[in-house]
Amino acid sequence: MKNLLFIALLGLSHTLLGQDWCAEYPSALLQAKEESKPIILVFSGSDWCAPCIKLEHEIWTSEEFKKYASEHFVLYRADFPRKKTNQLSETVGGQNRKLADKFNPKGYFPLVVVLDQDEETLGTSGYENLSPNAYIELLNSFLK
Repeated sequence: MKNLLFIALLGLSHTLLGQDWCAEYPSALLQAKEESKPIILVFSGSDWCAPCIKLEHEIWTSEEFKKYASEHFVLYRADFPRKKTNQLSETVGGQNRKLADKFNPKGYFPLVVVLDQDEETLGTSGYENLSPNAYIELLNSFLK
């Protein structure tokens, strides 16, 4: 019984931490159009790319970024995990490969692409050793 409770709480905490990130790109695009917000498309190797993991811990999970992004951006992570236990569904994996072909043909990780609602690239970045607020300023500089 304790194990079941632990697993349920673990799943709930994961959901709460990742609640701002869209599960699939088509829903992110639709949300961006409905809310007139830019998309932050992040190409990540969540279980092997050290700068991707640093970006996750230093920026994406910070309270400053989560609060700001919820009001100003639509978020989608195109993840490319390597470990078998972290593999994505074929649908999501295929979708991420198509996004990489279109927006990340050189295969940079991490790559942060800011898109408008028409999928035009407004700017790109990677890992930067910045505070969350400074990273927000960097992303906002692409919108001008």
